[in-house]
Amino acid sequence: MDAAEFRRRGKEMVDLIADYLENIEQRPVYPDVEPGYLRSLIPEEAPEEPETYEDVVKDIERVIMPGVTHWHSPYFYAYFPTANSFPAMLADMLSGAIGCIGFSWAASPACTELETVMMDWLGKMLKLPEDFIAGTHGQGGGVIQGTASEATLVALLAARSRAVRMILASDPQRPETGITSKLVAYSSDQAHCSVERAGMIAGVRMKKIPTEQSDKYAVQGETLRRMIQEDKAAGLIPFYFCATLGTTPSCAFDHITELGPICNAEKIWMHIDAAYAGSSFICPEFRPLLNGIEFADSFNFNPHKWLLVNFDCSTMWVRKRSDLIGAFKMDPLYLKHDHQESGLVTDYRHWQIPLGRRFRSLKMWFVFRMYGLKGLQDYIRKHVELAKEFESLVRADQRFEISADVVLGLVCFRLKGSNEVNETLLKRINNGRKIHLVPCQLSGQFVLRFAVCARTTESRHIREAWRLITQLAEEVMQELPH
Repeated sequence: MDAAEFRRRGKEMVDLIADYLENIEQRPVYPDVEPGYLRSLIPEEAPEEPETYEDVVKDIERVIMPGVTHWHSPYFYAYFPTANSFPAMLADMLSGAIGCIGFSWAASPACTELETVMMDWLGKMLKLPEDFIAGTHGQGGGVIQGTASEATLVALLAARSRAVRMILASDPQRPETGITSKLVAYSSDQAHCSVERAGMIAGVRMKKIPTEQSDKYAVQGETLRRMIQEDKAAGLIPFYFCATLGTTPSCAFDHITELGPICNAEKIWMHIDAAYAGSSFICPEFRPLLNGIEFADSFNFNPHKWLLVNFDCSTMWVRKRSDLIGAFKMDPLYLKHDHQESGLVTDYRHWQIPLGRRFRSLKMWFVFRMYGLKGLQDYIRKHVELAKEFESLVRADQRFEISADVVLGLVCFRLKGSNEVNETLLKRINNGRKIHLVPCQLSGQFVLRFAVCARTTESRHIREAWRLITQLAEEVMQELPH
C-alpha cells in the first residue's frame, strides 16, 4: 500500500467507523457465538501471497463483528464505561503514524513534554494540591499508565522500595529479606481484584479491610487503625494502603479524610484508586468526593473510562516523583542522553513497568481542546442524570429495590426476593442480547449493576432498557411456585 492508496483507504475506513458507530444500536449488544467460533472462519496459516485490501475489509463483517461485544452501544450497561470520541480516535491515528517509543525525553521530546503538560492541565481541572503538579519546579507530577491495575502496582512497588530504604536508613545491618517478608499492605474488601493481584506480583501480603452496608461499604478510619496496631504488635510492618473512590461493585467511597491522617502518622503510603469516579471530580459538585487527596502519596483514575479519551489512558500523579524513580531507575549506556541530569527533563521509563510507551497524550490534547472543560463537565452530568432517571424508575416499582446509594452513573438494584430469582432475571436479560448488564455481590445478595456507559446513551434508551427488564421480571415471577 503506497501513500496514494492509503489516502483512499483511510477515508474509506473513517466512513466504515462512522457508519459502525452511527448504526451501532441496531446490532445485538452481546454476541451470539460459542468459544472457538473464529478459528473455523479463517485459514490455519497466514497467506503466502499478499491479499487485497478489499478481501480483508470484507472479512470484518464476516469474521470480526459476529464476535464483538458492542461496548459503545447505548444498550451496553455492563462493567463501567470505556471512553470513545471522534477527536480521540483522530489523535490515535496521528500517534500511530508518528510511531515513536517515548521511553526518554531524547527518544521524542514532544511525546514526553506534552504528557507532562497534559497531566498538569488535568490535575488543575481536578484542583489537585500543588504538590502533584509538575509545573517547572514541582517535586511531584503525573504520568500516563496503561491501566489502573498498572498504577496500583507501580504505587505498591514504589511504596515497598521506600519502606525498605527507610528501615535500612535506621538499621543498616538488617537483611532486606527480613524486611520484605514482614511488609503488610491494606485495601478494602470492596477494592478491585487488581489490588490483590498487585500484592501477589509484588510478593507482599495484602489484607482486606471489612466494610459494612451500614457504612455504605466504605472503609472506616477506626477499622484501619485497629488492623495496623494488631499487625505492628505481631511484628509486621504496615507500609501501603489502597483507598478506593468509586468501588467496582457499588461505587462506594472510602473516607480518605479519616484514613489519610492515619496513613501519614504511620508513614504508610496512601494510594487512591478512582479509576471510574475520578473523571467526575472535574465537576465542582462532585469535587468534594476527592477531599482528603492532600494526604495521598499517589492518585490514579482512568480518562479512558469516562472522559472521552479512548483506551488506553490511565492518569497517575505522585506527590514526590523521587519515590517512584527510586524504585524503577535503570540507566544502561544505550539509554543515556545529554539532558538527563539537567533537572529539566522527565524520562518516563523510570515511572512505569514497561520501557516503551506510546504517544498517548495526543488523545488528551485533542479531547481537552475540542470539548473544553465545560463540554466534559456536561458529558459527566448527563450520564449522572440518566442514572438518576433509571433509579427513579426502579424506585417507582414496588417489586424492585435499590441496593446502594446512586452517587454517579451506576445503579445497583435487584428484584425483592432470592438470589436465584435475580440470577435468573440477569440470565434472561443477557440471553436476549438487547441490553447487557453484569452483577455484583453486596452483603451476600446477588445484585444487578446498571452503568450508563455509551457516549450516545439518551433517556429513550434508559426507558427502553427498563421496559425490557420489567417485562422479563414479570415472566420470571410468574414462573415462581406460588
